[in-house]
Amino acid sequence: MPEAKSESEALAELGAISRKNTVARSFIGAGYYDCVTPAVIQRNILENPGWYTAYTPYQAEIAQGRLEALLNFQQMIMDLTALDIANASLLDEATAAAEAMSLCRAVAPNRKAFFVADNCHPQTIAVVQTRAKPLGIDIKIGDYSHFKFDDTVFGALVQYPATDGGIYDYSEFVKQAHNAGALVVVAADILALTLLKPPGEFGADVAVGSTQRFGVPLGFGGPHAAYFATRDQHKRHMPGRLVGVSHDKEGRPAYRLALQTREQHIRRDRATSNICTAAVFPAVIASMYAVYHGPHGLRAIAKGVHRLTSQLADGLHALGCTITHEDFFDTISVEVKSGSALIEHAQKVGCNLRPLGPRAVAVSLDETTTPRDIKLLMSIFRGTTARDLAADDLCEPPLRIPQFAVRTSQILSHPAFNTHHTETEMLRYIKKLESRDLSLTTSMIPLGSCTMKSTATAAMFPISWPEVSKLHPFAPGEQTVGYIEICKQLEEWLAEITGFAAVSLQPNAGSQGEFAGLLAIREYHASRNEAHRNVCLIPTSAHGTNPASAVMAGFKVVSVACLKDGNIDLAHLRAKADEHAHHLAVLMVTYPSTHGVFEPAIREICEIVHRHGGQVYLDGANMNAQVGLCRPGDYGADVCHLNLHKTFGLPHGGGGAGVGPIGVAKHLVEFLPAHSSIRNLQEGQPPWQAIGNRVGPVSAAPYGSASILTISWMYIRMLGAEGLKRASEIAILNANYIAKRLDPYFPVLFRGKHGLVAHECIIDLRQWKRAGIEVEDVAKRLMDYGFHAPTVSFPVAGTMLIEPTESEPQHELDRFCEAMISIHAEMEAIASGKHDRQNNLLKNAPHTARQIASDKWDRPYSREQAAFPASWTREHKFWPAVARIDNLYGDKNPFCACPSMKDFAGMTDEICDNIAHDDLSLAPVFS
Repeated sequence: MPEAKSESEALAELGAISRKNTVARSFIGAGYYDCVTPAVIQRNILENPGWYTAYTPYQAEIAQGRLEALLNFQQMIMDLTALDIANASLLDEATAAAEAMSLCRAVAPNRKAFFVADNCHPQTIAVVQTRAKPLGIDIKIGDYSHFKFDDTVFGALVQYPATDGGIYDYSEFVKQAHNAGALVVVAADILALTLLKPPGEFGADVAVGSTQRFGVPLGFGGPHAAYFATRDQHKRHMPGRLVGVSHDKEGRPAYRLALQTREQHIRRDRATSNICTAAVFPAVIASMYAVYHGPHGLRAIAKGVHRLTSQLADGLHALGCTITHEDFFDTISVEVKSGSALIEHAQKVGCNLRPLGPRAVAVSLDETTTPRDIKLLMSIFRGTTARDLAADDLCEPPLRIPQFAVRTSQILSHPAFNTHHTETEMLRYIKKLESRDLSLTTSMIPLGSCTMKSTATAAMFPISWPEVSKLHPFAPGEQTVGYIEICKQLEEWLAEITGFAAVSLQPNAGSQGEFAGLLAIREYHASRNEAHRNVCLIPTSAHGTNPASAVMAGFKVVSVACLKDGNIDLAHLRAKADEHAHHLAVLMVTYPSTHGVFEPAIREICEIVHRHGGQVYLDGANMNAQVGLCRPGDYGADVCHLNLHKTFGLPHGGGGAGVGPIGVAKHLVEFLPAHSSIRNLQEGQPPWQAIGNRVGPVSAAPYGSASILTISWMYIRMLGAEGLKRASEIAILNANYIAKRLDPYFPVLFRGKHGLVAHECIIDLRQWKRAGIEVEDVAKRLMDYGFHAPTVSFPVAGTMLIEPTESEPQHELDRFCEAMISIHAEMEAIASGKHDRQNNLLKNAPHTARQIASDKWDRPYSREQAAFPASWTREHKFWPAVARIDNLYGDKNPFCACPSMKDFAGMTDEICDNIAHDDLSLAPVFS
């Protein structure tokens, strides 16, 4: 590993490499478009740690800002797609399409075929094929207009507009599908839907797509928030997170994550998907883009793009060019004598076009396109310079959207999208929501298994550099030399850190890393004529995504027991390995274990599996305890995924984006996920046929969420070998310091043989249940002290999993410990009968400013005890935005849009009127 460099030195080195990239005018399209990030959003969200250092909103009372922004996102998607319900984002458009395929199969489970129109984006087709193979789904690719449904087909996927720009009427196709008992998925362009009839209005069952062009930079492929919308009757099959509206103890509306029983940490191998990290941060940016521009602004942008595209089409007609489709939105396909020659000529004048085969090219325009660009494109097709064009060559064109596809329904009618259209209004709205979220700018977030370390500001700078943010993922290789060098360096560093032969950066979440690693193992066995190996052993202490990932990869999950000390039961492991020896494919193990200890028999565990012909998949979520100290490749693992958003400095962004690269041993290198690239079309070969590897791509872009890879590059470059090792040591030291301080009050559940823990520890609160105190009560009371709770009831119900990371200084650890010790005294008072079992500081927590300032106070403790329980709360107080939220009500009455006030069952008209008139901060929720 290289020696550490200072922040300025590392930035200078990264800048020099980045300048090897060439930022050309991109007309490639294919689901990726240049756009304008409004400055008020770039400075106050994209570059603001108050937004990017928050965690997934599992503690909803202190995450109301993010949840409101995500509810806006869901409402935006529901409006634009005309479907009943939308989730709070997925990883990319291709992944969303694959998830939609899974939903269709769940609805029609006894069928095996899925149709994919050949007019879909090539990378989407490739990822859907990757997902389908281990599940035994038969993918049929062809012309949608000639496809005949039968009783073997459970679903179909079409693109709208098509990848070549054509706008097709799918209404009859949808009717045929429904008559045959199949569902239809429409991958739709989000900006086009402001002008085009939405999928829900022509009968689609699911709509998916990317929201990237709503203000999120290209970033060489990501991270970008995908969307997923469907009919109400399918909501429990829907993947990903869903923000819903419930109410708090005072009957006031409040947001929370809804229907979580669908998710992988609850249902495990029966989950709807394995998605854990979503793309919350890009989703927030996209929703704020819509809030800022509003319906009129978005339609104006879309009309401007379409008008310029029509101008270009007219100009090319005048040149004698043949355009494949006369109906289009922002993309036209042009027949040419030599596609490669024209593309090469375009590159020489700084433009990138897209190949559609040997004799056709596509040109896609976007928000940043200007009339000057149209003249430049005309000159490329004419073979002259732009100066040779007369001004009257360009005139006002007709609309090219066919009548059947013209949108007549309203969009974005809710107040959230019709209020904040000046920078002053937008700035205040952003800051208001930011103030409702507890992030690392407020205090430590001691979430076990989540590694909430602080991201260095210097590491965040490069994501706004043009050489990083404005590169199209399918730009020519000679224009991305610097980016490839950055990626290769990062791969080499991660391979050295983990002890593996090679690393793939493509998986754009830890869940996708798990999936990609398991696919590598699956195909390795198949290459050795052992495709019958389909059993995956998973200890009961494993991460929640592990069983769901195993099922997605086509494995049968078999549980392995753990001992009382938290370690894997070796006798049970041997018995299961013997029992399934012929079919054993893989063991998924977490090290250090999720119980917070270093599994002392890890080498023996690996050897047992290898002796029985299996491979060892190591969940690298806890690499923060290993970097510089030990390497998975050295003690027996064959595959390991890493969470760059945990160990290597990426911020969590309120629940994503993340990156989950995988490292593999030498014998698995050839089974790393392939890169999907539309460049193959220059030779007339679709990329889903051009992939030579046995494992296809697992994300739409070749390097996944490429723009945030620079953050981990900076993290490693600034720490160097010694710094990385020191970080692991401090993380372990901090965890043991907390365990030592809290053990007399809250017993530490698992320890190693020397009485120590790894980088996290589990404290036991189950004994307080007999006093009527739940672990949730402690979590909510911590909010009054200004802290986010540790991970609650995972991996053991009734406990807290604490991970301080190396970022926190001792005085912050002491503050947290003192808060927990103070809460312990409050718990003792309840258990002894000194305080009432129901009306007490814990059961009523968190306490809001509204409650403290109210004339009504009927509680047997003072306002000061409630709101200012520690000295530091008097110096700086973080106020929870709402009182404790009623989760049960939220799941029984799932509102996942922006409802009207009267939709809140159980609220009196008086309460509704008071909220509507007095609390303007909640206005965006109500139509």
